[in-house]
This record gives sequence, C-alpha cells and structure tokens, in this order.
Amino acid sequence: MKYRTIGTAPDTRREVSVIALGAMLFGSRTDERTSYALLDRYVEAGGTFIDTSDNYAFWEDGGQGGQSEELIGRWRRSRGIGDEIVIATKLGARPLAPGTGFLDNPEGLSAKVIRESAERSRERLGADRLDLLYAHIDDPTVPQRETVEAFAELVAEGTVGLLGVSNQAVWRVERARAIAAAAGLPGYEVLQYEHSYLRPRLDIPSGLFPDGSLGAVGPETLSYLRAEPGLTLVAYSPLLKGAYVRPDRLPADYDHPGTPPRLAALREVARETGASVNQVVLAWQLGGDLPIVPLAGASSQAQLDENLAAVELDLTARQRARLDEAH
Repeated sequence: MKYRTIGTAPDTRREVSVIALGAMLFGSRTDERTSYALLDRYVEAGGTFIDTSDNYAFWEDGGQGGQSEELIGRWRRSRGIGDEIVIATKLGARPLAPGTGFLDNPEGLSAKVIRESAERSRERLGADRLDLLYAHIDDPTVPQRETVEAFAELVAEGTVGLLGVSNQAVWRVERARAIAAAAGLPGYEVLQYEHSYLRPRLDIPSGLFPDGSLGAVGPETLSYLRAEPGLTLVAYSPLLKGAYVRPDRLPADYDHPGTPPRLAALREVARETGASVNQVVLAWQLGGDLPIVPLAGASSQAQLDENLAAVELDLTARQRARLDEAH
C-alpha cells in the first residue's frame, strides 16, 4: 500500500492510504458478514481510509439511513480499531423522515443540524472524534457563515478533525473557504466529487442540480485543485458502478462522441499492461499530477483485491499521454 497526506494543519492532517474504501452499502445491501470480511481485508492490505455518511443507505429500506455508520461502529469495536483508521463521514443529506429523501426533505446545514448530526454520527461510529466530516450537499437556505462557523466550532472542540465538502458549486466552495480564512477558522480541505477517466456531460439537469451537474468533476474543479495545492480530491464512483466492464450500466450522461475514443485508449493500455480496465482507471487517477484519492466500493473480495492491486500499476509516460489525449 502507498500513502498520502490530506489536510495541512499539523493537528488535524492525516496520512491515509491512496485508495479509500467506500462503505455506502455496508449494513444494508451488503450483509454484515460480507461487510466485515471486506473491511478486514482492506485493513490487512494496508488500507486506512474508509468513507461513509449519516444517510447511507436510506433508499434501501425507505428509512433515514445510518446502517453504514452503525456497521462500521460495530466492526471497530469488535476489532479494537482506533484512530489508526481514518473514518470519513458526511451530513446534510439525511432525510428528516422515513419515506422522504435528500431532494425533498434533507436535514440541511444549519448550526443546529451540524452539531446534532455530528454527535449522532460519533455515537453510531463509536468514535470520540470524526476524522473527516463533509458537508454532503449544499443548503442555500442557510447563510454560509452559519455553516462555516458551526463546522469550525466542532473542530475547535476536538470532536471533528478535517473538514470536507461534496456536491457543491466550486464558487460556493471558494466562498465558504474565504469566509473561514477571513475569520481565522478552519475551512474545507477535502473535496469529494464524482470523477473517473470517462468524462460526463455536465449540462444535463437533475433534481439536485437543475442547471447541470455540480457533483461531477469538470474543468473548473480541476483548475481549482491546481490553484489550491492544499486541497485533495476524493473521487467517488471512479469505476462508474461497474460500467467499464458492463457497458449497459454506463449512465446516459456519458453517451456522447468523446466516450468511444477514450474507451478505446483505455482498453489498449489495459492490453499492454495486462491489467484490467478498472485497474488502469485507478492507476490513471493515482499517478496523475493532481492529488486524487479514488474512493471505490466493493461487494466481494475479488473486486476489492482487484482495486487494491491498482496501487502497484505504474503507467508509462506514453501510456498516460495516450489516455489523456483521447477525446
């Protein structure tokens, strides 16, 4: 396993494995025995960065979520896991009532919600401190200063380490960071956005993003990362939920003329290296010039081992150029 540092402040920055394990479906679709086995295998291989959220996975049973955090908490206690494993979680998108969702009834990012939801996450995870806490989705109904100050209070109290943000417009992220910097408060240092080798169309509206996707990495996000070297991108859905090996799973926003040439380049490099296309995608992210941590889930040990093996795959400069230049 290889490692990198996320965060900049000496008292909150953490060294983490270069591949994070997504635990979204642990405790719901992925049963407890399988979830434990995957967590054990990940740690055995040197993995130290596990991702969850307070709303995972509410859609599986129509509830409010919490199954993933609860399972991780039970696993931590059963294995005697301490702060050597970094647990990242999120708040803001938990439905306020069963049968609802984050589009129509999210908990939001008020000071009250941030404090109470963070406390519930700590209880479910069995942790005195949340190593990394994200704002999961934006909340335009709450002044950003209130959100920034509420997160900073938890850091000052020692119940939260690093702060992160997900699924927000880059200008909103920068505004929040500017508010924090002007007040001498900790701000967001980790960005979690959808990012993979294939590029989606960003102009397709959705319920959460009526003006087009703000949750997927585009040129603006990449240029922001280049301009702010203290930031780290945690890339969710790097393998597009299996679509690289099951083209029928490829989302509609990837159906455009730029996809076939990139798939062709990807398959060509996979043949040359003897690696799977999934491993080439992960190696492409890991070996780039931007600080990217792929966040990959797994439902079997074979999937997990395949993902972890990508850490040792080094693409040549020519292979990387071929991948980058395909459009």
